[in-house]
Amino acid sequence: MRHHPSAAIAAALFAATLPMGSALAQQAAEAGTTTAAVTAPADFFKQSPGSDYYLANYSEYEAYLKRLAGETDRMKLVDIGKTAEGRTQWMAVVSSPANLARLDEYRNIAQRLAKAEGVDEAEAHRLAARGKAVVWIDAGLHATETVTSQGQIQIIHRMLSQSDPETLRMLDDCIILFAHDNPDGMELVSNWYMRHADPAKREYATLPRLYQKYVGHDNNRDSFMAAMPETENVNRVLFRQWYPQIVYNQHQTGPEGMVVFVPPFRDPFNFNYDPIVMAMLNEVGFAMHSRLIAEGKAGSGTRSAAPYSTWHNGMERSVSYFHNSIGLLTEIIGGPTPTKIPLVPATQLPRGDEMMPIAPRAWHLQDSLDYQWTLNRAVIDYASRNRERLLFNIWRMGANSIEKGSRDSWTMTPTKVQRLADAAPLDQKDARPGSAKKVDPALYAALTQRPEERDPRAYVIPAGQADMPTAVAFLNALIKNGVDVEQAAAPFAAGGKTYPAGSYIVRTAQAYRPHILDMFEPQDHPHDTEYPGGPPKAPYDITGYTLAYQMGIGFDRILDGVEGTFERVPDLLPPPPGRIEGQGKAGWIVGHETNNSFILTNRLLKAGAKPAWIDAPVTANGHALRPGAIWIPASPRAAPVIERAVRELGLVAIASDRAPEAGLLPLKPVRIGLVDRYGGLMSAGWTRWLLEQFEFDFRPVYPKRLEAGNLAHDFDVILFTDGALPPKGAWGTDRAGKQPSERDTPPEYRATLGTLSDERIAPAIDGFIRGGGTVVAIGNAGRFTDLLSVPLAPALVRQVGGERKALDTKSFYIPGSILRARVDNRQPLGYGLPEAVDIFFNRSQTFTPAPGATDYGKVAWFEDRNPLRSGWAIGEERLAGTIAVADIGLGRGKLFLMGPEVAQRAQSHGTFKFLFNGLLYGPAAAEAKR
Repeated sequence: MRHHPSAAIAAALFAATLPMGSALAQQAAEAGTTTAAVTAPADFFKQSPGSDYYLANYSEYEAYLKRLAGETDRMKLVDIGKTAEGRTQWMAVVSSPANLARLDEYRNIAQRLAKAEGVDEAEAHRLAARGKAVVWIDAGLHATETVTSQGQIQIIHRMLSQSDPETLRMLDDCIILFAHDNPDGMELVSNWYMRHADPAKREYATLPRLYQKYVGHDNNRDSFMAAMPETENVNRVLFRQWYPQIVYNQHQTGPEGMVVFVPPFRDPFNFNYDPIVMAMLNEVGFAMHSRLIAEGKAGSGTRSAAPYSTWHNGMERSVSYFHNSIGLLTEIIGGPTPTKIPLVPATQLPRGDEMMPIAPRAWHLQDSLDYQWTLNRAVIDYASRNRERLLFNIWRMGANSIEKGSRDSWTMTPTKVQRLADAAPLDQKDARPGSAKKVDPALYAALTQRPEERDPRAYVIPAGQADMPTAVAFLNALIKNGVDVEQAAAPFAAGGKTYPAGSYIVRTAQAYRPHILDMFEPQDHPHDTEYPGGPPKAPYDITGYTLAYQMGIGFDRILDGVEGTFERVPDLLPPPPGRIEGQGKAGWIVGHETNNSFILTNRLLKAGAKPAWIDAPVTANGHALRPGAIWIPASPRAAPVIERAVRELGLVAIASDRAPEAGLLPLKPVRIGLVDRYGGLMSAGWTRWLLEQFEFDFRPVYPKRLEAGNLAHDFDVILFTDGALPPKGAWGTDRAGKQPSERDTPPEYRATLGTLSDERIAPAIDGFIRGGGTVVAIGNAGRFTDLLSVPLAPALVRQVGGERKALDTKSFYIPGSILRARVDNRQPLGYGLPEAVDIFFNRSQTFTPAPGATDYGKVAWFEDRNPLRSGWAIGEERLAGTIAVADIGLGRGKLFLMGPEVAQRAQSHGTFKFLFNGLLYGPAAAEAKR
């Protein structure tokens, strides 16, 4: 948009109406001169962003931001960190020149109000009156959702160049943080789309790899873990630096027959939130709808128009609710290739959730960008008009959290509501469906406020637990999310126990209490059905994800106050200090309980040392070690590796004066093939990241190579993650993406083309295993039980016309929850694990043996009829007695079946050992058989 003289005239007239000397008046008076030099997108890019058949890439976007930063005093460009591929992730801070000159002051106000610590109500009002509303608006989290990235280019330019009264008011009242969530993805998608000279051939449905280096679309499930560098960068801005009151996360695509989904969302919302954040979310959402409608932009839908809810913590907009920020999600149609809005009759009648339907019509990218502009303006306008209230209410929510964490409090959950319902008099229990049950109010406290069910005042993570480095990794995930963590400088007592110095404490009397509870306490998802007695209504994402459970952290819930000498942790924690104990010269023994012991093992193998697993309990230097402890014979190659490991990895190495008397399983370097496919498989991408973190050597392997046979020539282990073997029947539905022709595929990607077929993969894998190879099959890759002659079969099935199908959802449904499983940790596949473990289960299969079956080991299984720990489960009793993790011998090799996703999204550190053990144990066992 170019600057015209009429804009200067309008600015001058507007300035005359404002108080003399105000920042807004000064800005309006100068508007005619401050915007003339701002380069319009059409004058910078090869084509104007928003044009049909055109996508600007991130390199061009980055260069444009740098150009703008040198041309305007309304924007400051900030480097917020590097991406997985090493690009700079930029954030454009946009506001009035007067505000930009005082950014540190306004950021300090935002921090003090958001954290609420030491700020009383009177001071909160004073700070809110002085402060500026902070609004985060991002783009490109999912890189194939190209509307958001192209639209942000236009939106930033308009905010820098327009001088109408509304824009000037917004700039004066607000500080807007425009950021890009996935630079690597924007570069890949745009370049892939633009690779053809002929516009009619342009597409990005056939991308050759994941558009975020490791996790693709799943990058929006990483918020509470912050494993990916981009997520860590974003979280740092949101919860440790700028504390925006509104977080607007833009996506596509919209519902069929509509243009855009805009909040509010459908239920359930997570019961840990402060209700203020939900009330204000609804306000902003309807302000967005009303602005669209007022401008004649039809086709926005809300609530029932789409499946989006506010339960899960892993998404960028939803993690915001746990931090008292208003998280917005929009999903809009469109893209660079013109399309049409289809005629969907059900969308044509106005209703509360779709107030202004849209007729079918042709649709262009600029149409979507015009809607994005309106939605962005609506959000910023809301923030401007409600500036003081937004700032005060984020304080109010933080203060509410501090107050609740400082006294006895209880959280209402679906389980407690069901207790109340069960207490209804019998003559009400058979009332007509939908009628309200009434319960004696005197029962309220007895059924919902039991003393032992109080919310904790604090959680203690004791020093010296079995896997302290993983406990530190858990604490770092909290710190990345702005949670305050303290460490004990001296021993202290709490809850009837004494804890050593070095233990950590996470108090709930802090502003981000909702997030803390959500990471430690079980998720109690409502029993949500399509209608009373009907099938379950699918949640938007998983229902149980308690991070402390997934990571296997030992912690105690402290229901009363905690006194002692504590120091607040200033930043991310390094691994705890390790040590070498003893003076023995024969070698070292290291326990198997620490995940970091696998990094040590891999380093030893690469150095040419000879580590081995001890197959029985052993006592060394007063330590009683369980089976699987690692024996490292003394050698010049091993010594420096051990010394570095105890320094960097938090390990305890016991120097022994003699080798163990128990049996040893010598380990060997392994060649791992990680199965992937053209376009990239997200479960394989997460696993790739995990293998890199723990320093396993591997390489991707694709269908053509797998089906060619002679796999032992290149691999000792082949790892199939969930989805790597195309699922069928009882194992789910294949969702593989489109593939281009070989001719249309760049040479470097042609080897990745193809799909696995049962007819070719079964004999190749069978021969590989029987010849001494190892196959690890996770999730629905357990379908190898259908393809190979093995003693186990899927347990959660029904027969339909002679074919095995998954159980119907009314009888069995676990849509991503945490369950409790038993473990035989005397078996190599279970080494290092406790006797009971929390395991993530997402519509998974378990196994049952055939009558008289032998040559398999039951490593992990569900023993109880109620194994649910966190989330939602229907028919969980069907799991009792079924096998979750199995060790199957075939010829000289091994097939390891892991029905649950033991490495899901790189979060479930507590079950990584099943995978890591399998990678090392299978080849070692085969070598022992030679």
